[in-house]
Order: sequence, then structure tokens, then C-alpha cells
Amino acid sequence: MSPVSSTAPHGQSPLRTVQVLGGGNAGSSAHVRSLAAGLVARGVRVTVCAPVEADRAYDFSGAGADHVHVPRSSDPAAVAALRAACTGADLVHAHGLHASFRTVLALSGRHTPLVVTWHDRVQAEGARAHLLRLLERRVARAATVLLGTSSDLVDAARRTGARDVRLAGVSPARPSRAAEPADPDPPRPKVRAELGATGRPLLVAVGSLDRYRGYDVLLDAARAWRGLDPVPLLVIAGEGPLRGELTRRIEDEDLPVRLIGRSEDADGLLAAADIALLCSRWESRPVLAQEALHARVPLVATAVGGIPDLVGEAAELVPYGDPEALADAVVRLLGDPERRERLRDEGVRQAAGWPTEDETVAQVLSVYDELTQPQPIA
Repeated sequence: MSPVSSTAPHGQSPLRTVQVLGGGNAGSSAHVRSLAAGLVARGVRVTVCAPVEADRAYDFSGAGADHVHVPRSSDPAAVAALRAACTGADLVHAHGLHASFRTVLALSGRHTPLVVTWHDRVQAEGARAHLLRLLERRVARAATVLLGTSSDLVDAARRTGARDVRLAGVSPARPSRAAEPADPDPPRPKVRAELGATGRPLLVAVGSLDRYRGYDVLLDAARAWRGLDPVPLLVIAGEGPLRGELTRRIEDEDLPVRLIGRSEDADGLLAAADIALLCSRWESRPVLAQEALHARVPLVATAVGGIPDLVGEAAELVPYGDPEALADAVVRLLGDPERRERLRDEGVRQAAGWPTEDETVAQVLSVYDELTQPQPIA
């Protein structure tokens, strides 16, 4: 791929960009890390404004970017810190709704181009949902260009009033794994033994214990698996507000389910699984789906948001909120080793068609160049 221009319009100094991240989910944080590294390699000066814990986890400084600690808050002190960090930038790029809203406030009165990427839809109900819709409208109308990571996010941005909306190419959340040779024997006996899944199927779900993740539906489906021989073990890795509620259900209904909290080895857990499960009410480009396809683990997922476009024919898709359909899909897969093998092969082919890091950086940089080019005099 030929290099893309990274100089400022006057051709004398490098383009200076500020990337704003509010803490973010794994997908958006990994994307900013990858984007920062790619931009720096092309001669762009990059400052990442994010909470210090995000820099510890994703090492933006190690990618060659400057890191400025900006708390995940929209209070005056955080906005002032962000405004100072954006002083002199040729362009600011904010990721996610909260970071974008904070950036809109920080750039008030300035003419700095603002690119916004929506990686996900904010999940909320009631009065909070109404407030977030107002924030979305404010951000959408302020953005010079709004990038959506899935077609339905693009449609939502247009409905919200964005002036220029485009579909973003986003490289896999952990792109380095794509280059690794696939493990021909995904189950890892040690991990399975530690989980209590020796001699029985292992089903794995990973994600925060929040309402929108659909874990209530997953537990409903788990009741149906108790009649199988051997009984599959469902392991859920993650923490969140529903832990108490889910724990009570597992105990009261004697479900073959284990909550293991946050996993220090999510890759190893997934590689040990017979089937990965993703039951969310909505997702854009979920990390679990990307990891499952790369790791050659059959995936059963809800047909919502950006999931169908992401996985294509490489997963079993079921309606959201339908425990019978979910249970049936798992039972069918467990009883059909040939289908599981076809899904593994299809997953590798599907993942090979996702944008590479270079392609993602090149697309973003082309937007930057477009917005920082001098306007012709009429």
C-alpha cells in the first residue's frame, strides 16, 4: 500500500492530531492504540487524551504517542485539561459518546476539525436513555465527520442529524492474533480441568455482567442443557451489577453455570471452549466474536447490530431474547462435529476479509488529509 500524506496543509510541519478516549471498551481502546501506532509510523504527531489507567492497559506511550491524563468525566477540570491538550492541534478525533461530548465542550469556540467514531451504542433505560439521546444529538451535529463502525450506527447517526457520516473500517480488536497460526486442537486440557469441564462440553461467554448482555436469556437456555449427557458446563467471565442476581438464579435453579469473574487469560479460556456464546441485545463489532473466529471456536450469537455483517456465514445466529432458539442452536452444534468444523474454517476465511491495521489507518488518514487541506479561494 502506498503511503498516505501526513504533513500539514502548508507542507512544512507534521500533522498533529489528538485522540480522545474516555476509558472506553476493549474494542475502542485497542483501536486507538492501533491507530496511534499506525499514525506515528506515518509521521503524524499523536497525543492520546485518556485516563491514566487506559494508558497503563494499552500503552499508548509505547506506540509513540504522547499521553495526557484526562479523567473520564465531563466536569470543568476535565474539560479544561482536554481543551489545553487540544490547543494547536490540526484535528481532534474522539472515540465513543462520552469522550466525544467532552471534546465538543472542550473545542467550543474553536474551528478545529472534529472527527468522531462511534464504536458502540450506549446501553441505558429510562431517564438516562433520554439524556444520552440528547448527548448523541449534540455530538452528531458538532462533528465535522462522524464514523460508524457498523451500518446501523451509520444509519443512527444520520437520523440524529450528523452532517457527514461514513462507515469506518476497523481492524480486529487484537489484530496480532490474526497472523498467528491457528491451533489445530483448540481445547486445552489444563484449562478445562481447572474449570471442571473434563469429559463434558465447555461453553464460554465473556463480557461485563450488564443487562444488555442477555445473560438472563443465557441462563434460561442453560436449563435445557441439563438434559444432555454429558451436561455442558457454561462459564461466564466478567464482572458487573448483575452478579448477585445471576448467582442466585444459578444456585436456586441448580444450573450448570459458573461465574468466574474477570479472566486474566481470556484467550486461553476461549481457546479451551467447544462453543463461544454471545447473547447481547446489541453489539457493533464485539471483541468476543472477533476472537472466536480467529481462534477457530464455533460461535453462537444474536443477530443484532453489526454482528451479522461482522461474522457473515461463520456463526450460528439466533434472535435476541429467544432462549429456545439459543438452546436449540447449541444442542445442534454439540451433536454435529462436521458443522463445527465448517464453522471453524468459515471463521478463518471471514476474518481474513476484515480490514487490516494498515487499511484502517489509511482510511482514517485520508479523512484527516481531506479535512486539513486548504480550501480553494473562490
